[in-house]
Amino acid sequence: SGITGTITVMGTPAEEGGGGKIFMIERGAFDGVDIAIMAHPNPHEIAIPFCLCIQELEVHFTGKAAHAAAFPWEGVNALDAAVLAYTNVSVLRQQMKPNWRVHAVFTNGGVKPNIIPEKASLHYYVRAPTREELDVLREKVIACFHAAAQATGCSVEIKNVGKIYENIKSNQVLADIYVHHMNSLGISGIQNETEGTGSTDMGNVSHVVPTIHPLFLVGSGKEVNHTREFTAIANTPEAHAKTLLVGKALCFTCIDVLTGGDTLMKEIKDAFDNRSKRKRVRADYSSDESTDTRSNQSCDSSHDSMS
Repeated sequence: SGITGTITVMGTPAEEGGGGKIFMIERGAFDGVDIAIMAHPNPHEIAIPFCLCIQELEVHFTGKAAHAAAFPWEGVNALDAAVLAYTNVSVLRQQMKPNWRVHAVFTNGGVKPNIIPEKASLHYYVRAPTREELDVLREKVIACFHAAAQATGCSVEIKNVGKIYENIKSNQVLADIYVHHMNSLGISGIQNETEGTGSTDMGNVSHVVPTIHPLFLVGSGKEVNHTREFTAIANTPEAHAKTLLVGKALCFTCIDVLTGGDTLMKEIKDAFDNRSKRKRVRADYSSDESTDTRSNQSCDSSHDSMS
């Protein structure tokens, strides 16, 4: 056929918090790759979702155990520190930007009610649209933890968990091609770009190679991700059929890139370079700039993102 290039289907495990694609980047899986594409089910049709950067934190408070009824004054209550930390962050929300997100669960609250808790822990997600804003928000949240420790007399240990997920830098040229093929397959009303909500390690990939990560509608639009209702609607023949249709649109996008020659590839890479200059972020890894002129596409088989 005269077409040169390679399409690679990559399995990407450990996406939901494990940062699988980040390890793949660091170990060279995307070296020489020209574009990377994948899709994710959603209550909406969105060509360019703007996912947030995310940093996970573990927070461990240590106090002093004592009998809660006989000698409570001898204890230092780590659970009080954890509750106060959670409350401090809740109070902080009044001064948080609309697209900042912070949420947590308690992972340890003590052993028995009659023992002043010596240990207490929380697991936090901190999210913001850029790495710069993430740094600002994380410092505000960490200050809440230290204030809780000081107020209760506890010590606090704060640990970074896993890798930082970057925001997604979607490629407009690739997105336009994808939307064209979705329209040709009978899907209309696709939104171009939205504000950030969830997070995914596909964002890190998008800082290395031109990327799209469109969201596609399954269900009625009322069922939202990470709910029992969405789980049920995703496991239906209609959702499976829609996933196959989206897969066709992604395949057609790859075919267009393969047959588009140097002109189309230059448009894609120019769009990638221009967006990189507008939204420069720090990365925990270095990208490899391939000199291979052939078109190489990566088709990511992951279907879940941290949200």
